[in-house]
Amino acid sequence: MADAQTLSLTGLFLQADMVVKAVMILLALASLASWSIIFEKLRRFRSLRRATLRLEKAAADPVRGLDDVSDPVAAPILAAGKREVFDRSEDDESRYEFRERLERAMRSVMATELRKFEIGLPFLATVGSVAPFIGLFGTVWGIMNSFSAIASANNTSLSVVAPGIAEALFATAIGLFAAIPAVIGYNNLVVDLGRSAARMTSSIGDIGNRLSRRSALRNFDVTNEAKA
Repeated sequence: MADAQTLSLTGLFLQADMVVKAVMILLALASLASWSIIFEKLRRFRSLRRATLRLEKAAADPVRGLDDVSDPVAAPILAAGKREVFDRSEDDESRYEFRERLERAMRSVMATELRKFEIGLPFLATVGSVAPFIGLFGTVWGIMNSFSAIASANNTSLSVVAPGIAEALFATAIGLFAAIPAVIGYNNLVVDLGRSAARMTSSIGDIGNRLSRRSALRNFDVTNEAKA
């Protein structure tokens, strides 16, 4: 029978041929990159949740909320809304037109900010979908080597077959180890991003609705004149 050293993880890697080793190394690097992206995104998405809360707070009182520059993600969105308020033309623009212009400007900046959080997500999706097939390729290649060894040795004993089969299955295991966290991480991050985007869009709609009222615009002008 194959000894324990040969069937250890290190032994399986060392005895593999160059093709299977390349597959294992590629999948290991993909797994490390995936975990790195997942941890970085978990940290970054905390700032996205804070920005979402900032927008919801600003929507409750947009006259003061548009001046909030404390959050690096929400501040550009609120600043875009403030610019549109200052650029309004009361003579030529209806309430509906003003609201549409305000919300369009804020949504445009919001989309730009959210795209920054999408960086790395396509890589997770790629690893999650492709890694099992790369591992399967390593498995097929390893089984081919096993059959070749059987033919060369003219011996079907377990000591001849086991190392090659174990090597082949090890490639599949690494592929699954890389793919499963990537899929779970991608799905959770996409859901979080979608929820934040929906809440931000709702807050922008509330801001546009409240500021499109003439009384709110007068309060906005008075507040900014007092600051000046």
